[in-house]
Amino acid sequence: MTIINARNLSLEEVHRLFGFQEEYTDSFSNYLFLEPLTEAEQQELVQIRNDFRRYLRGGKVSEGQVKFLAVAPLLRLAGFYRYPIEILLEENIADIEVEDENIKIKGRFDILAISKAKHSKPQVYFWVLLIESKNSQIDISTGLPQLLTYAYKNLENQKSVWGLTTNGRSYQFVYIEQGNPPIYYLLSELNLMERERSTQLLQVLKAICQL
Repeated sequence: MTIINARNLSLEEVHRLFGFQEEYTDSFSNYLFLEPLTEAEQQELVQIRNDFRRYLRGGKVSEGQVKFLAVAPLLRLAGFYRYPIEILLEENIADIEVEDENIKIKGRFDILAISKAKHSKPQVYFWVLLIESKNSQIDISTGLPQLLTYAYKNLENQKSVWGLTTNGRSYQFVYIEQGNPPIYYLLSELNLMERERSTQLLQVLKAICQL
């Protein structure tokens, strides 16, 4: 049996192995209700943006710094640190065996938010948001194959899951649905460094947290 690390899969290979179909949508309102931000939230968002901008001016921001400086503060501000949500970091996924291919895929997700109050199956917590982060100089699309691979395994347990790929500056949300074939919807790219798009970024995170 061939063993493959999910990090090494291309998007074309993920499509072939799992049968994913790609769709585009430019409206978050089809899936989420976006509430206006409070003045306090807007002020904190400006601080996160300014902190990250300072590191960008110095050159490449590493993947670890992206998580610490941008992703973690945004998740906290959006409510992901409060019950019933729990954050899991750098955990191995269960091996994914591909039928008729004699292939086993291994991998480790970056960040996963689960709901401790909701189960997709007995003893299996509901996945709220799966995140793949990269350093600031890598295109966010490079995280999509890993994201889809990990989500595909969990579609055995729930009908849909939200995903996010980011390099700290750009944010690509993906809505992934169970089906034959499974479908993932790419939503409009958001940007922490732009005022309006960063506001929408936080609104989207808050709405996903409250699902």
